[in-house]
Amino acid sequence: MTTHFKPSKALKVKKEAGENAPALSDDELVAMSVRELNQHLRGLTKEDVVRLKQRRRTLKNRGYAASCRIKRVTQKEELERQKTELQQEVDKLARENASMRLELDALRAKYEALQCFARTVARGPLSPGKVAATTSVITIVKSNNHSPSSPPFSTPS
Repeated sequence: MTTHFKPSKALKVKKEAGENAPALSDDELVAMSVRELNQHLRGLTKEDVVRLKQRRRTLKNRGYAASCRIKRVTQKEELERQKTELQQEVDKLARENASMRLELDALRAKYEALQCFARTVARGPLSPGKVAATTSVITIVKSNNHSPSSPPFSTPS
């Protein structure tokens, strides 16, 4: 009975570098400094040196690509979270806007009712009491932008 086993990465690197080279795992190959790598490469053939350096470059690129994927996913999640927060804020502001519009419509209706009332009072017979009442109603309605020097609810003479 034969057993099938996967060759380890250290064995693979050793096989690439030749039988007389010290075995290096992928993790060791990526983690070592250039100075350490050059010390390990002494005594190897030019082909083996090129092969090991290319292997190291490939492994490092894989690491960079993995970190970029992680960063991209993290940024995407953060942007989606911000999008959700902003959408909730937009919805809240839309509700407030609708509420303020309803309030504004109610105030306009009151204003128009007061104007209508003022016109009907002004059309009636002119007596001293009615003139003063009409003037007061009109002054109250139109005195939103009164100046500080004049009282807001004064009746004109």
